[in-house]
Amino acid sequence: MLFDALYDRVTAWSRHRHAPYYLCAVSAMESSFFPVPTAFMLAPMCLSARQRAWWYASITTIASVAGGVLGYLIGMFFFEAVGEQIIDFYDARDKFDQAVAWFGEYGVWVVFIAGFSPIPYKLFTITSGMLGLALARFVLASLVGRAGQFFLVAGLIVLGGERLEGSIRRYVEWLGWGVVILAVVAYLLLRH
Repeated sequence: MLFDALYDRVTAWSRHRHAPYYLCAVSAMESSFFPVPTAFMLAPMCLSARQRAWWYASITTIASVAGGVLGYLIGMFFFEAVGEQIIDFYDARDKFDQAVAWFGEYGVWVVFIAGFSPIPYKLFTITSGMLGLALARFVLASLVGRAGQFFLVAGLIVLGGERLEGSIRRYVEWLGWGVVILAVVAYLLLRH
């Protein structure tokens, strides 16, 4: 099965001695251009070493905000050369236009909400820079929003313990396809 194999591979990576470095790299890249959500690596790492879950959530947050600053800089200085290419790669022109409208209406709160929602955070980092949102406000909103997401993942795993790990393993295929369906539904809703 597709998600069983993916889960096994990510779980193996999560136990590697350099896994925290991989987690930081994935988290930083996901915030500006990389397509794989950070939680896909954070969750198995927290499951394999629950006593380090808060540490993993902390370094993930810091790396994600650093990657967000990279996305911000892409938007500010390289929007036409790089930012538009990223938006087009993800076929997210409609989402980008919507993000610009939301920034006009809600300001920095959009970054906070995007920080812990399934909305592509990279889209909001690039848009923040392109629109010239104050960097300090961007970093603060990103820090709170991303920490909200990553500490929620870590907390649920710490609270769920071994029972949660067994449930995830048993239902990983259903969970994986459920996430895909939710992503498609979110895409369709955001598109309209």
